[in-house]
Amino acid sequence: MGTENFISLSHVSKTFPGVKALQDVSFDIHKGEIHALIGENGAGKSTLIKILSGVYQSDPGAEISILGKKYDHITPLEALKAGIVVIYQDFSFFPNLSVAENIAISRDLEKGKNIIDWDSMRRLSAAALERLGVSIDVNTPMGELSIAKQQLVAVARALVYDAKLIIMDEPTSSLSKGEVELLFRVMKTLRDSGISILFISHKLDELFAVSDRFTILRDGMYIGTFGDDDLDNDKLISLMVGRSIEYKVYDKRKTTEVLLKVEHLSKRGNFKDINFELHRGEILGITGLVGAGRTEVLQAIFGITDYDEGRIELEGVELKHRSPEQAVHAGFGYIPENRLQEGLVLRKSIEDNIVVTVLDQVCGPLGLRRTDKMGALVSQWMDRLSIKPNLPEMPAANLSGGNQQRVVLAKWLAKQPKVLFVDEPTNGIDVKAKSEIHRILRDLAEEGMGIILVSSELPEILAIADRVIVMRHGKITAQFDGATVSQEDIMSKAVVSFKI
Repeated sequence: MGTENFISLSHVSKTFPGVKALQDVSFDIHKGEIHALIGENGAGKSTLIKILSGVYQSDPGAEISILGKKYDHITPLEALKAGIVVIYQDFSFFPNLSVAENIAISRDLEKGKNIIDWDSMRRLSAAALERLGVSIDVNTPMGELSIAKQQLVAVARALVYDAKLIIMDEPTSSLSKGEVELLFRVMKTLRDSGISILFISHKLDELFAVSDRFTILRDGMYIGTFGDDDLDNDKLISLMVGRSIEYKVYDKRKTTEVLLKVEHLSKRGNFKDINFELHRGEILGITGLVGAGRTEVLQAIFGITDYDEGRIELEGVELKHRSPEQAVHAGFGYIPENRLQEGLVLRKSIEDNIVVTVLDQVCGPLGLRRTDKMGALVSQWMDRLSIKPNLPEMPAANLSGGNQQRVVLAKWLAKQPKVLFVDEPTNGIDVKAKSEIHRILRDLAEEGMGIILVSSELPEILAIADRVIVMRHGKITAQFDGATVSQEDIMSKAVVSFKI
């Protein structure tokens, strides 16, 4: 790791109407280092990324220096010319185009080329992937690649743009352990070649595994920059939130009234002979490795996808629904894993997102909104779930990840479902927001709602699930009492064991 600065930020602030998103932030990113940017949701990380990439202009008084060249703010074109490339969680790929086209075609267009040299484009893309030490056929359509391979293609695309600083926003959120290790090897290869990486993640163990230095933000303010020898897990959390946070393990409840019953549910190629009961007022955790079929089961029950055979009962009545609309009418709610693409309309306001499931309650007979009723309902759920900032008209895109997740929760709670499916509800949010989501789910269960929680985080399952189902390769391999199960119990049923 070098000590020469690639970029220096001095007195960077950003104000939105009613909100001070960043306040006097100053720190450096060295050439050839992996630099972790850490903070709770709402700490200002996303705003800072957008200032670095030119999407937002900082408030007057800031100074940004890139390899000695000074700016009071950066435009998107200046950021790109300086080699600053952001890899967002959604990748922004064209799924029907090939890997090569996604990597290189926009570069040719930006250079004003009227005729595309397809062979040159394929060679350029293959060379970028080879530089990363990965083997991906550049003729493959992007939509056929796994999330992990798409992540690597995004890095290769950054290299084609001659990236000198790659900003990675939650790059491991959908990756398996082996895929994370491969990505980290690639990141270290880039670092050793002199490229800087700004790494944003809420998975503290991963931050410690790969980062050279750590910059911490809290409430939009700079807390400090630390070397990897200066921090441990507890100190890092304390600096992030201003106090220490314990991972609360809730008392487990034993309820017997069957709310939802699933029998012999099967879908060829996805899951087979799924049988379980969900009791009223209970949180049922479903866990397993990526690809175990957990999400597919929820989607089939909710009517997003079809199933080949099986029986679903709610409160003793067999359900025949085959669409999400029918499922919602029956009393189901579903918070998907990908809140950005499936859970929210990002360009719409907080209030528009919350009322979308209850338009029949807040609109008159001609479809006109009853603003008094809508305002009261939105205020009720924003207050209960502590959605911040308390600005109902703010676009959902401007919220932190934790607050976006609260808006998705509010949307479904306004509908008052009997059964709520939550798929990876704390993915990509910080430890404090995670703790608050857990509390909300426990409160809902106490009020009688049945909740099915799909999560890959075993500490989360152990903290709040009353019972635990483990899946592997589309089948249920075990069911445990949440009060007595251990991580070892779960993992022994989640992975394939080999006897020699």
